Parts: sequence; structure tokens; C-alpha cells
Amino acid sequence: PGGFGTLDELFEAMTLIQTHKIDRFPIILVGVEFWGGLMEWIKNTLLTAHQNISPKDLDLFHVVNTADEVLAILDNFYDKDNLSPNF
Repeated sequence: PGGFGTLDELFEAMTLIQTHKIDRFPIILVGVEFWGGLMEWIKNTLLTAHQNISPKDLDLFHVVNTADEVLAILDNFYDKDNLSPNF
């Protein structure tokens, strides 16, 4: 969870991936309760009411509650793209 700076970074990262300015990487938001209202607004307002984004843009991020879910997303990303972290 975070404030305006986190939201700025979140939307900047999603925009850069969406517009193919940078390669895709996992965007993981931890805390379904914290992020749920924003996710509903994105779906209801941006996607459905105004069609400012496409359905596939919802795949740019994950909202999870546990460390195990975070690790599963990261493992899948690195396994799928045959990448390895530099640490």
C-alpha cells in the first residue's frame, strides 16, 4: 500500500508497458482490501463506462494478499520468459 507517489509509479509503469515503451514486468499490488476500490474504479469507469482501456490492459497488474502469491507470479514470469534475476 502507498500514497500518491505509489499511484504515480503504478500508472506510469502500466502506461509505459501498455504503449510498448518498456518491456513487460510483473506489477504486483499487495492487499486486495487496500487496492480493491481502485481496481473496481479502473474496471467500471476506465474499461466499461468510458472504454479508455482495453480488457487486456487488466492483465498488466496482479492484486494479491500473500507472499506466496507474489512468489508464484514472479516464478511464473521468470520461468515463462526464461529470465533469471541478477541477484
